[in-house]
Amino acid sequence: MRYNVSDISLKEIDHRFVMEFEFFLRTESMCNVNTTYKYMRFFKKIIIMARNNGWILTDPFGNYKIRYEKVDRGYLTDDELKLMMDKNFGTTRLEQVRDIFIFSCYTGLAYVDVSQLTYDDIRESFDKNLWIMTKREKTNIDVNVPLLDVPKEIIEKYQGKLPNKKVLPVISNQKMNAYLKEIASVCGIEKNLTFHLARHTFATTITLSKGVPIESVSKMLGHTNIQTTQIYARITNEKISNDMTKLANQLKKENQKTAI
Repeated sequence: MRYNVSDISLKEIDHRFVMEFEFFLRTESMCNVNTTYKYMRFFKKIIIMARNNGWILTDPFGNYKIRYEKVDRGYLTDDELKLMMDKNFGTTRLEQVRDIFIFSCYTGLAYVDVSQLTYDDIRESFDKNLWIMTKREKTNIDVNVPLLDVPKEIIEKYQGKLPNKKVLPVISNQKMNAYLKEIASVCGIEKNLTFHLARHTFATTITLSKGVPIESVSKMLGHTNIQTTQIYARITNEKISNDMTKLANQLKKENQKTAI
């Protein structure tokens, strides 16, 4: 798509322009389906605003459809987490990245929130236990997460070793993801290991699979609705098995009570 202009009038945007813009995103800009979907959705919002204000009369997005493809980003299992935690990497670089990643697996914090975490964000709550109390950088929504033993140990490991009250020695996201792929290879984990996988692991393996209600998981992740949490949390076969075992035991007790 070549218009050779830095700007274009709203009145010149028609259905053909919309289709060509999508094609441009997919080809020359090399955007995948979901990235293209996001750009087109933002573009459509501008067009809707223009129509509502009477700047244009027709809808160039009429009969236009693009669908978001569900992507299963995966998660680490208990065995994979233990494998990574028990591994002696022999280098400070990989050990620190492992620690930060595991910390996120047990707290659900996103990369940017872990990188900005200070000791001011760790406080004793109403239950006399330590909690992370902060706001998500992305949405400015409150996040309150009780600290489990594993993240407590990681905090203690780096306590007093970093400037500006920083809790963990977080490096750039790009380097973090590159080193995580190296860690996956060393540990024999055949998954596309990225830092964001930690939030999915927290939602699925650490919390939901252990019986934590999805409403609580959603709150700790800083989501505003359960639907977003469902993208992160997977119902595993192990959880189904545990839930049905509990049901079977409950039914057995009830049958014994009613037996003559």
